[in-house]
Amino acid sequence: MTALNNLLDPAILFFVFGVCAGLLRSNLEVPPQIARFLSLYLLMSVGLKGGFSLAHAGLGPQVVASLLAAAALSLIVPALGYVLLRRKLSRFDAAAVAATYGSVSATTFITATQYLGSRGIDFGGHMAVALVLMESPAILMAMALAAWARRQEASAAGDTTAPAASAGSSAPSVAHVVREAFTDGANLLLLGSLLIGFATGDNGKAMMEPFSGALFKGMLALFLLDLGLLVARQLPGLREVHPALLLYGVGGPLVHGLMAMGLAALIGLPAGDTILLVVLAASSSYIVVPAVLRHAIPEANPGLYLGLSLAVTFVFNILIGIPLYTEVVTRVWG
Repeated sequence: MTALNNLLDPAILFFVFGVCAGLLRSNLEVPPQIARFLSLYLLMSVGLKGGFSLAHAGLGPQVVASLLAAAALSLIVPALGYVLLRRKLSRFDAAAVAATYGSVSATTFITATQYLGSRGIDFGGHMAVALVLMESPAILMAMALAAWARRQEASAAGDTTAPAASAGSSAPSVAHVVREAFTDGANLLLLGSLLIGFATGDNGKAMMEPFSGALFKGMLALFLLDLGLLVARQLPGLREVHPALLLYGVGGPLVHGLMAMGLAALIGLPAGDTILLVVLAASSSYIVVPAVLRHAIPEANPGLYLGLSLAVTFVFNILIGIPLYTEVVTRVWG
């Protein structure tokens, strides 16, 4: 019943409508510049809301504990993913897919915050910081795995003097990727908005309410419509993906979510924060990480990690995952 209620949400229905329109090969589209504006608006709104909430609640040991849990998950998830995926994929593809699932989806997080708000479930504004914190570690881990794979290939070929990145000489340096990850416009906007919301507090919330409050639902619906159209374009490519990988696209997030729930129970997080930590752990990146991996690991197949992340995991989380995680946590937490 909870999943059905989620499907009856207008924003989710616009996502489903976008997928259907795309599969029907309609010429319906959201202009790229409008889609970019919607993305910036949603990130700015979430950052402001998080900052206002954080200013009201203040900082404390529980905030630090939740951020440490998020950081731990951003390392554990891609490490376990690589070990498992290596059985079916090359080293480079396994590293790329593991990085994609070790990172997070801002849109999934935003949709989850809207869903929790509609159900009256409180959560901490600091979870927006967890979103940023979990974005980059998986990328760095994937780069290290790719460099190791290149050395292995060079050694197998008998070229022990070849540089570590000889198989992908166009791959950027670690320093470049770190800078790109931490100065990415989306991350900066989210963090900047959170700091502004934190600095202005309740007064800022009252002033920005028409912008970050009343408009939010409609903007999210339009953005999800565009994502539905994008998902429809990715679906045909899944016919070439091994069924075991399609299973990973659903089973992986469930396992990652259970890991997050266990950590949250261990450190005593409240239900709302736990749900968002589970959503973050269960999500996968389909924007920032794939964009970086195209240059950082050119040997990997972009259609594989992008297709799995967007057309399988994102769809699962939006339609089923978010209400499922919410229902399980609220029942367990009482």
